[in-house]
Amino acid sequence: MRKKRYLAAVLVPLVIASSAVAAAERREANGREAVAQAVYDYVDALYQVDPSRVARSVHPQLTKVGFYKSRGERTYTQAQMTYGELEALAGRWNRAGRVNPQTAPRQVVVLDVLDQTASAKLVADWGVDYLHLARFDGRWKIVNVMWQSPPPTTAR
Repeated sequence: MRKKRYLAAVLVPLVIASSAVAAAERREANGREAVAQAVYDYVDALYQVDPSRVARSVHPQLTKVGFYKSRGERTYTQAQMTYGELEALAGRWNRAGRVNPQTAPRQVVVLDVLDQTASAKLVADWGVDYLHLARFDGRWKIVNVMWQSPPPTTAR
C-alpha cells in the first residue's frame, strides 16, 4: 500500500508537469504561427494588391521607417510611412504585376514570441523588414517596421 502511495505521489506531479509543458509548447507554436500569419498578410497585401490584409495584420498606429538606395546613388534615403499610406500602397504597388505573387520572395522568420509582444524578419522583393508585433484583443498586429532595400552586391 505504501508503494502505491509513493508511486502516486511521484507520478501524479510528473504527469501534471508534463501536461503543463505540453500545453505551453502548443501555445508557443500557435503564437508563432499567428505571428507568422500576420507577417504573411502584410507582405501578401502588397503582392496581391489586397489592402484588406493590411487592416487584418497592421495596427492603425503603425510606425514604418525604411532606408533605400536609388539607382546610381551612393547614400541611403530614409522613408517613413503611416498606416494609411501603407494601406493605399497595398492598393497599387503590384497592380501592374511588377512581381509574381507565386514566386516573389516572402520568407518569414519569427524571431521571438512572448505573451504580448513578438518580433519577426521578412525577406521580400523590396528588401528586408524587421517587424515588432503586439497582441490586441487576442490578435497579433504589426506596430513597427524597420526596413532596408537589399544592400548592393560587391563585384568579385
